[in-house]
Order: sequence, then C-alpha cells, then structure tokens
Amino acid sequence: MSPLAGAIGVAHTRWATHGLPVERNAHPIVTSKVAMVHNGITENHRELRLELERHGEQFEVGTDTEAAAILLTSLLSGGMAPLVAVDRMLMRLQGTLALAMLFAGEEDFLVCTRRGSPLAIGHSDHEMLAGSDALALAPMTRSITYLEDGDCAPLTRRGVEIYSEGMRPITRPMKITAVDGSAVHKGGYSHFMRKEIFEKPEVICKTLLSFPKGPKRAINVPSMPLALLSVERVVLVACGTSYHAGLVARYWMDDLAGVPADVEVASEFRYRNPRLAPGTLVIGISQSGETADTLAALRHAKACGVATVSVVYQCESSIAREVGAVLHTIAGLEIGVASTKVFTTQLVALAAFTIALARARGAITRKHEQDLVAAFTAIPELAAEAPTSDADAARIARTLSAASHVLYLGRATAFPIALEGALKLKEISYVHAQGYPAGELKHGPIALVDAQMPVVVLAPTGELFGKIASNMAEVMTRGGRVILISDQHGIAEAGEKMRHDHITRLPLVHCTDTLRDRGSVTGLQHRRRRDTDIDKPRNLAKSVTVE
Repeated sequence: MSPLAGAIGVAHTRWATHGLPVERNAHPIVTSKVAMVHNGITENHRELRLELERHGEQFEVGTDTEAAAILLTSLLSGGMAPLVAVDRMLMRLQGTLALAMLFAGEEDFLVCTRRGSPLAIGHSDHEMLAGSDALALAPMTRSITYLEDGDCAPLTRRGVEIYSEGMRPITRPMKITAVDGSAVHKGGYSHFMRKEIFEKPEVICKTLLSFPKGPKRAINVPSMPLALLSVERVVLVACGTSYHAGLVARYWMDDLAGVPADVEVASEFRYRNPRLAPGTLVIGISQSGETADTLAALRHAKACGVATVSVVYQCESSIAREVGAVLHTIAGLEIGVASTKVFTTQLVALAAFTIALARARGAITRKHEQDLVAAFTAIPELAAEAPTSDADAARIARTLSAASHVLYLGRATAFPIALEGALKLKEISYVHAQGYPAGELKHGPIALVDAQMPVVVLAPTGELFGKIASNMAEVMTRGGRVILISDQHGIAEAGEKMRHDHITRLPLVHCTDTLRDRGSVTGLQHRRRRDTDIDKPRNLAKSVTVE
C-alpha cells in the first residue's frame, strides 16, 4: 500500500471485540465531523446506541466504537468546541478506552485521551505522535510522555497540552525510553520468532547481569516494598504465557525458599474476593507491562494493603509505574506476538528473586547459593546449545502438522512448560493442543490416545524420569506415538527401555534440576510447518489492554 498524503492522521491495528473483523468495521470510525480510533471496550455502547437512534442518529457499522463517535458528533453538531465535546462524551462512556480523534476542518489538531487502556505521547523535532506504548513509537522517537487515567491531550505539530479530568491543566514528565526502534528488523532470519529464539543467550545474560552478584556471589534484587524476611506468602498473578512462568516459579519458591506460593489467573483473581493477609507479596507478571487484567489484579492487591512487585520488560509501563518494585526482564524488543525470549527472561528474573528470598529466610546455605549462582552463570551457554537443528525441527513439524490434536505431558516444573508448549502450538499453528501433568494421563486424557494423536513428553533426567517413562509406556501400549523431549541421558535411557519405532527424540542439553526447564522451553518453541503467519497469529495481540 502506498503512503497516504497528508500531515496528520490516525490508524489502528485493533482486532474485533465487537463486530466482525471486516473492512467496514476497521478503524478509524468516521462520521461527518470526527475520525476516531479506539483501543478498549465501550461497555454501554448498546444503551448509547438506542438513545442516539431515538434522536434520529444512523448507525452503519458493527463496532462498539461507533456509539462513541456518533455521540461526539452529536455534541459537536450542537455547537460545542472539540475539547468541551470530548469532555462531555467521556462523562457518558463506560469501560476502558484510549482514543485518538481528528476533527473536520482542523488540519493541525489531534485529541488523545485514556481511561484504563495505555496511551503515550511521542515528542520529535518537527512532529508529535501518539501510540499505545513506547514500543509502538520506538521507530520514530524515544522521548515519551505517558498519559494517566482521565488525561486528555490535544496535540499540534508544535507540542502537546495535557488536562486531567474536568479539563484542569496538568504537567506530565517526559522520559527517554530504553526501547530502541533500530532493533525492529529480522536480521536475516525467516521470521521474528526464530530470530528472538536465537537471541535468548544474549538476553538471558543481560537479565542475569541486572541482578548483581557481590563478592560472596550472592544474587541481589531491587529494594522490595516488603522485607524478604517478612514474606510469609507469595501470590503470582498473570495471564497466558506469563501465567506459565508463574507456575514454574511456584515450584521454586515452595522447594527452594520454603515460602507458600499461589498462582492466579489475573482475570479471575479479584472476582473471588481473595484473602490477602499482611506478609503477602503479590507479584504481577506481564510481557508488555500493560496487561489490563494483571494491572487490575495488582490494583486490587494494593487496595487490600499488601505489597506489590512486577516482572516486566518496560519500566515505563503502567504496571511498572504502579508497583513497589520491578524485577526487570531485559529481553529487548520482542516483535513476535507469541512470546519466546520474554518468557525465558521472566523465568530468569523469578529464579533470581527466589534465590534472594531463600537467602533472606535462611532456607539455603551460602554454599548452596554459590552453587546456584555458578549454575546461573552457565545458563547463556546452555541456552546457546539448546536450540534444535533444522532437521530436528522439520522432523517434529512433519508429525505435528498432520495432527488435529496434540497432548503435552510433564511433571514438576516440566508440567507448566508442557502447558506453554501446548499454548505455542495453538497460537502459531492453530492446532488444538492440551498440556497435562503426566500423572493425570490415566485420569481421563488417555481415552484420547490413538495412532493419530502425537503425545509430546517433557522428561529431563531426574528423580521423576522413571515415573514419566511409565506414562510414555502407557501411551505406546495404546498405539500412541511419543515425541520425547529430554537430555542425552534421558534419551539414552528411554532407548534402552522402550520401542524405538514409537519414539521421536528431540535432544536437549543437560542441566541441573533447578534450571532444566529453560532447555525444554527452547525446544518447544522451534515449531513451524503449517502455512500460518508465525509472527502475527490471527485474533491475537501483543499487548492485551482490555479485560
């Protein structure tokens, strides 16, 4: 598509929340007086539509945003100035929103406002910009002003004015973001996801270095809003891939630090009125730092009077700005919608926090901590070895591409990695996949096993290998085919005990029990066979800013 001529414009890559994802529902929504793009949901759009239709207004598309656009048009038609009309419109809208609006006859005037959904203003030499976050603006500028809830910001080419609720003038700070737009290129790789998988050794190393190790080889974390010695319970809240990172961390915190840990789906957390006693630390995990459900869960925790921490990449994000401390994941830009390297750095940050928590509570000896730190320093090298060869990936892809359903099995920390593997297959290949604890196989899922259903088994060498080997045998005696993901020791042991013609092997590097999941997840992320857009799966967004 050729660039459009003009000096001002609005655009949006929003997927459909209301209305079919067809061209007539695409943003901007345009009336005779306004062009509007909207990130969020107008929860009372049906009521507004009925009211406006009674007053003779005509609706043409199927989105919830059209109600806001027609309401604003009605107010403008009544003689209101644009900013007054926007303020009056906001009083009527319910739900989350980030809006950018152009007005007929105004060639140097763009109005932005937010409530719930994030919105950032970009400053450049000869232009002003607005976008959902620093990542969206990174190719044009690194000078960013973040709007707060209720802010309204009229922009011209010369600058921006910001008003809080009620149109009171206010100043918001401009920051130089660490996000670098120059990294938005594939670097010779076939797609961004593959590039980002191979960037893992570098980003693991950078994230590790952000937790400095003193002369006693002790992991140090940022100052916490609750002294680690006083932490009696940890609650991890997250969505999707980040939720799986939390599930892994729960095993570590229980086992290594001796601290009870719960993992909650953020979208469900606050609706069951959770009991959060003093001594509870709530950790929100988010790729973008803008995940609406996770942000809402953290706000609920703060309202309950407990300490909050976040695991995020963007320190300028909404989540990072609202918590007591940030565990920074230094993953760099991740363009692929289905997360790979960010997930890995989340695990690194959570493991570092767990070690610091265990030390503070006296749950590990100095020698044990030093051994863990030594193992940590070896992770980047192990990660560099972990990516599978093209031949391995192609062999596995041929098996999975012919399947309509896939089971993923794991035990202990390999169970949440199995969940993550199943999620990745669903996201990028549109193949139905389900992850299970391997011990649950005989409690229902085994009824699905036949020669047409591949069963991916994560089985690193360790004390549970014998048990999961029994689960593999259960699959094979029912005609199922196993894709075994293990280190060389596990593959050799499986080869001695089981039928070779029923096992496809995917080798991984051997590492300690505490760290073994990193190799497993790298192997699971090397999958592509079907003709899908691996970087931009259908119906998904990188930053989910609506509940």
